[in-house]
Amino acid sequence: MRFLDDDEADDPILSVVNLIDLFLVVTGILMIVIVRNPLNPFSTQDVTVIENPGQPDMRITIKQGEELTRYESTGEIGEGGGVKAGVTYRLPDGRMVYVPEGAPDQSGAK
Repeated sequence: MRFLDDDEADDPILSVVNLIDLFLVVTGILMIVIVRNPLNPFSTQDVTVIENPGQPDMRITIKQGEELTRYESTGEIGEGGGVKAGVTYRLPDGRMVYVPEGAPDQSGAK
């Protein structure tokens, strides 16, 4: 008569139900991870992610809308080919003022 009492413990459907519960928990955890990721595809924010800052293998990923742009460092020091475009001054209140080089004088004097 002991076999009749143990019938529920050996039911294979209970194992399937336990597996379904496990998959639901794993799915919930994965959804939370996706939502908390700054580069998630459902976010409308523009995001810039810098990986390994200051290292030779630094990567910058920029998300603007649905577009992802990735810049990877080659580890080499580059040289600039630009020219001086103007001067920037910091005011006492912390604001920055940019004065383009060669801009006409606003006072009317030449």
